[in-house]
Amino acid sequence: MTSTTNPPTALTPFPDHTQLPESDGTFVKNWQEHPQSILLTDSITPILKQLNPEGEYCIGQDLGIYWRLTDPPEKGAEAPDWFYVPNVPFLLNEQTRRSYVLWQESIAPLIVLEFVSGNGAEERDKTPWKGKFWVYEQVIRPPFYGIYEVSKASIEIYHLIEGQYQVLPANERGHYPIVSLGVELGIWLGVYQNVELPWLRWWDLQGNLLLSGDERAEQESQRAEQERQRAEQERQRAEQERQRAEQESQRADRLAAQLRSLGVEPET
Repeated sequence: MTSTTNPPTALTPFPDHTQLPESDGTFVKNWQEHPQSILLTDSITPILKQLNPEGEYCIGQDLGIYWRLTDPPEKGAEAPDWFYVPNVPFLLNEQTRRSYVLWQESIAPLIVLEFVSGNGAEERDKTPWKGKFWVYEQVIRPPFYGIYEVSKASIEIYHLIEGQYQVLPANERGHYPIVSLGVELGIWLGVYQNVELPWLRWWDLQGNLLLSGDERAEQESQRAEQERQRAEQERQRAEQERQRAEQESQRADRLAAQLRSLGVEPET
């Protein structure tokens, strides 16, 4: 099959991320996509920092992955809504990536996520050299590919096994384990940025929800308030004990005075 891929020569060297378009001029079709990407990145960042203590990783949000040279160049790129690549520097030549160029980076993303805006046909398209599913499976080859549909409150996860994507089954919690990351993916019905939706969220492998920065701050605030309340309760109990001891001392003094008035020494 003839493709539009250009072979590298001395006259046509492969461009890098600074020479390729960073956008195809389209805009986000779904208002929810941007906060969804932020939620995914924000909540998994502490895990990724543990896995990559030197900061050697990249997260892309609507960032183009260039996989072949075409005319125009952006036809040779896919722009997943969210993806993660381990073992790559955060900066390239002290520059932030404008795109992720496979022939320059050589390392495939570990996981790619697409957020469906239409009927999902585009994300499941297996047409050779054109369809997203085909490109991810046959060329970019991330070990995990997820298709998230907020309108259906669903997520499909595919695992690359022997060169083909196989549907990853859900576990007993209805989540999809990404064991190499130490996390699970699933649907969480709740409020984020003042909107209740079936959001795509991470959990750890024990089923604990990974919190966003705001959720972590709120949890810490609640914990601090609980500690303040416990300290106040302890202070009140100590004050009550002091008052009881004072009352007992006063009663003992009154009793001693009464005994003395009757000619009896309290000590005897």
